[in-house]
Amino acid sequence: MPKEHLDAFARGLKIILESEGHKMKPLSIAAGMGESGIRDLFRYASAPKVSNAYAIARELSRSVDEIIEIGLSGQITKFHPPQSISIAGRVGAGAQVPLVDHTADGGLFQVAAPAQLLRNGTARDFGAVEVEGDSMAPMYQPGDILFFARHTHDGIPDEDIGRPCIVEDADGMAWVKQVKRGAEPGLFHLISLNPDAETRHNVRIKWAARVMMVLPAEMVERI
Repeated sequence: MPKEHLDAFARGLKIILESEGHKMKPLSIAAGMGESGIRDLFRYASAPKVSNAYAIARELSRSVDEIIEIGLSGQITKFHPPQSISIAGRVGAGAQVPLVDHTADGGLFQVAAPAQLLRNGTARDFGAVEVEGDSMAPMYQPGDILFFARHTHDGIPDEDIGRPCIVEDADGMAWVKQVKRGAEPGLFHLISLNPDAETRHNVRIKWAARVMMVLPAEMVERI
């Protein structure tokens, strides 16, 4: 996140606190910044760390982008609940994870839809899953949220081959792997990026869709 955006975040935060009567100390503690974390931002005219910005936004039930916009405009804006995406389940990055779609039950939990993703569609156009295991480290870590869009019910689009993808294999297991063509038509190699992790060769898959965006675990806004 560019520094000028973090500076605008601090200005927007100050406007929100003054307009809505939030107290700095309890908000700072709730965001994991200690008793004086937010006060120090204002005292030293400093920008917050990105992880702190997301933690503060979560406690205020606003998005980081919304707070930045308030800082840029210099005035409070009407609160609009962020669009949400349900976390449908977990995918294995080394771990064996059965594909279980929790969407009908509201998902494992809900996250705010990233603004960058919404430039390519609405929240309902995308799926999201949580990473379990470390075979795709350092690209993806346990707890990261991966966003994707399925453009085919079966198989994998040609343009997604060679990319990190969400995959359901023929045994009903869910993975995040780099997908490459296998030794025969209909077979694929599921490549792990972690050199210490196992790569699966010549696997039959039901479907795969490339990862469009990742949010590190510490930046996920649960709503």
